[in-house]
Amino acid sequence: TMDLNIKGKIAVVTAASKGLGRAVAEAFAKEGANLAVCSRNEERINEAANYIQSVYKVEVLPVVCDVTNPSAINNMKKEVIKKFKTCHILFTNAGGPPSGKLENFTAEDFKKAIDLNLMSTINLVYAFLPYMQKQKWGRILASTSSNVKQLLPQFPLSNVSRVGVATFIKTFAQEFAHLNITANVLAPGLFLTEPTIEYLKNLAKRKGIKYDEALEKVQKTIPANKIGNPEDYGTLAAFLVSEHTSFITGETFLIDGGVYSGF
Repeated sequence: TMDLNIKGKIAVVTAASKGLGRAVAEAFAKEGANLAVCSRNEERINEAANYIQSVYKVEVLPVVCDVTNPSAINNMKKEVIKKFKTCHILFTNAGGPPSGKLENFTAEDFKKAIDLNLMSTINLVYAFLPYMQKQKWGRILASTSSNVKQLLPQFPLSNVSRVGVATFIKTFAQEFAHLNITANVLAPGLFLTEPTIEYLKNLAKRKGIKYDEALEKVQKTIPANKIGNPEDYGTLAAFLVSEHTSFITGETFLIDGGVYSGF
């Protein structure tokens, strides 16, 4: 086994009650990191925290936080520092904005999407950066979507809000690499999470086919011939925040089963 050397490190994982954020939180916990996890839903985040704590025997602090609200991020930071004194690892993550045609959205919709994906990342990075600077060690990982490499025509809001995250992280990475603070981007394709299941159900309804047929149809569009397993996403995230990756920074890692055909 490879020891990632993050045992006892403090990791903050946002939108961690379910889906990819939850998978990442569990992957970090499995490696022995102590966690602060947040979500907007108190019941769900407490449930996730209790589960992770009991299974992986690490300390887990659940926080209710809407990452689109800068003062909520500030409050979360205070709680994290009060309990753990610092932050070594930051995984930024938030839900995606709605899909649809560009003509059906307004400028206000774009602003909301930018607050959800881009500004939340920027606010989180600024909140926890001072602690990383002080200890000269930090790992920042921003979760986006494969559309930072190849836009998805049915997701205009997400296309705009997420590409800013990739350029922010790239710019940040070059400025802070000398302090052993790395910053990278994870760009997932389709994973079996609630939004994907919802999408498949809608597709089945629209085409008048069974859910399983819709699933098969979508899988055929992916070279790996399957939809991603969140656990695999968590594993890559854990490796990228490890002691072994001090020379990897400013990169965007696609994890999409081979869909993207650029290079």
